Amino acid sequence: MSTTAGNTAHRPRRTLRRLLVALLGALPLLAAALFVAPAASAAPAAPARTEAAAAALTEVTNFGTNPSNLQMYLYVPNSVTAHPAVVVAVHYCTGSGPAMYSGTEYASLADQYGFIVVYPSVTRASKCFDVSSPQALHRDGGSDPVGIKSMVDWVTRTYNADTSRIFATGISSGAMMTNVLLGDYPDVFAAGAAFSGVPFGCFATTDGSEWNSACSGGTVIHTPQEWGNLVRGAYPGYTGPRPRMQVWHGTEDATLTYPNFGEEIKQWTNVLGVSQTPSATDTPQSGWNRTRYGSTGDRAPVEAISLQGVGHNLYTWGMGARVLTFFGLDGGGTVPQPPAGACKVTVTTNAWNTGLTASVTVSNTSTSAVTGWKLGFTLPSGQTITNGWGATYAPASGGVSATDAGYNASIAPGASVGIGYQATHTGNSAAPTAFTLNGTVCTVT
Repeated sequence: MSTTAGNTAHRPRRTLRRLLVALLGALPLLAAALFVAPAASAAPAAPARTEAAAAALTEVTNFGTNPSNLQMYLYVPNSVTAHPAVVVAVHYCTGSGPAMYSGTEYASLADQYGFIVVYPSVTRASKCFDVSSPQALHRDGGSDPVGIKSMVDWVTRTYNADTSRIFATGISSGAMMTNVLLGDYPDVFAAGAAFSGVPFGCFATTDGSEWNSACSGGTVIHTPQEWGNLVRGAYPGYTGPRPRMQVWHGTEDATLTYPNFGEEIKQWTNVLGVSQTPSATDTPQSGWNRTRYGSTGDRAPVEAISLQGVGHNLYTWGMGARVLTFFGLDGGGTVPQPPAGACKVTVTTNAWNTGLTASVTVSNTSTSAVTGWKLGFTLPSGQTITNGWGATYAPASGGVSATDAGYNASIAPGASVGIGYQATHTGNSAAPTAFTLNGTVCTVT
């Protein structure tokens, strides 16, 4: 979300946490409507995955400078292209990287077009991205944008990604962060798509609060030049090209009210040096009004889509494909295999009514010995490890780390080590996923 909480312009400023508590206590149904992830149940059903061995969401650790302790989740399709594009998909408030993965179709689109998806995930209590602090609103100033930039750099190094095709998209808090990323790092991102967001700098605070009631209520109004100056001030002296921007907003948004849509258009048309008078206007589907600025095609400098009668939670399945069209990623390409990893994992499971055992073989496919290792993986929901062998396991559920047992701490190049565990389950007896060895993503066979 964006800082997701239903404020009006006349409420006193308060911390986002107090606001969330008040809303959730007094208006549970409204809170559900505002904060619920754009889950598949609330959107058209996701198309079935067809790969025999589908790629999996993987958590990457130790990816670089990360001042606000973000988590990095990565989706690399089996059909990743050479020099792939990268899409950073940023979650809403109270959400997470895995929720953004399951609630949007970017992974399925990555399977089709061969790009890589990064899902940043907030660890602070609010689960909202920092789009307010002075640190966040300045290039390399600290906080969340720096961590996300480190994720992009990690992917670029690891997969030899195309640095001219790095994109950001987000919902609510993620839409606000999309605006911030494009302002802080215009030399990194080629374009962005923001669903239910606010302009760069609109949510700025200096008292440590994550919430700005004036902005959320639509009363922060500036001239195009003033909005543009806020973006340019994030990276003083930068004279290079600026990223294109696509913005989406519902006319009945009660959380980040509709005037923010017009302010975003003013900001990005000014930043990109194009007229505020649309070059083209159309209705791509009933209730939608689309305006394009600076040109008339699918990749105009600024594209704005207004949804009549729609509230804050506007994202639905299928909109991601329109984002890809704006980004220019819905074309073809060659599909070589992903870069060879430094490790390979083979896992087999044997399940019964309420339990299972898993045998895991970890192979060192690098040219250097591994001395002292930690294997990270994710257990399916409902599984809990009760005992194990060959490693020490902690925690017992969720994201697990298996640490060497001492006697097997060294794995020579081309050598393997076998470990395993016993676990209970509540119906899902699937194998674990998202394996990493000392922070490096492993190939799973």
